[in-house]
Amino acid sequence: MNRTAILSDIHGNPLALEAVLIDIEQNVGADSFYVLGDIAAIGYDPVQPLEMITALPGLKAVRGNTERFLVTGERPLPSPAEMAKQPERLPDYMHLIAGFAWTQGIITHNGWMSWLAELPLEIRATLPDGTRFLGVHASPGKDDGDGINPLTSEEKLNKMANIAQADLICVGHTHWPLEKQLNGVHFFNIGSVGNPLIPDGKACYAVLETGKDGYQISHRYVEYDHETVIKAVRAADHPMADYIIRFQHGKNKPPWA
Repeated sequence: MNRTAILSDIHGNPLALEAVLIDIEQNVGADSFYVLGDIAAIGYDPVQPLEMITALPGLKAVRGNTERFLVTGERPLPSPAEMAKQPERLPDYMHLIAGFAWTQGIITHNGWMSWLAELPLEIRATLPDGTRFLGVHASPGKDDGDGINPLTSEEKLNKMANIAQADLICVGHTHWPLEKQLNGVHFFNIGSVGNPLIPDGKACYAVLETGKDGYQISHRYVEYDHETVIKAVRAADHPMADYIIRFQHGKNKPPWA
């Protein structure tokens, strides 16, 4: 069997990424790696995760919405009408703008912007048993939006399957590991390495084993030192420090929680 480790949503957290890579080396033995976006932004060290993943064997990576924001200068801001309904959130959005500018400056200074700009939207492959694989950050054809989460309806999943034209669809984006099978299509959310939302706060990734007789895919969960990450976020003087630290304390809740 060939093994591919699939990671997503590292979010500038090299300590969590290091813990995952140690687990892969000691317990999995991956032949290749897929990374499904959101590698650098919303974390204390945008550069080191890029250096770490580009040293991995057989790497294929796609862009997430945060890579697009860094490259294009776009920001995930509400409309004026939405802002008028929730004016108390203005400070959060100001910190968000400052946080992406902070990351953008570091990425540019260290020469990684061109690499990010060249990332594709998706990975497609045909597995040895003929299974059609699609890897994308949020959902088929998209690096943003609601993604695939516990509230995604069967109607939406069927629409995604029609767009994907794939048998195994792997995504990240929502930071919530899950899998569903519907009408012969296997939907698999990798979860998040660097900013996990799951209650135990462990870094999450997936292992895809493939062979001529079929494939198996499963999640793996890895502990890492949250307190050291929190100290590093504070030391970096990140404009989004409070938001990032809430992930490490388990206080950022998903919409369905």
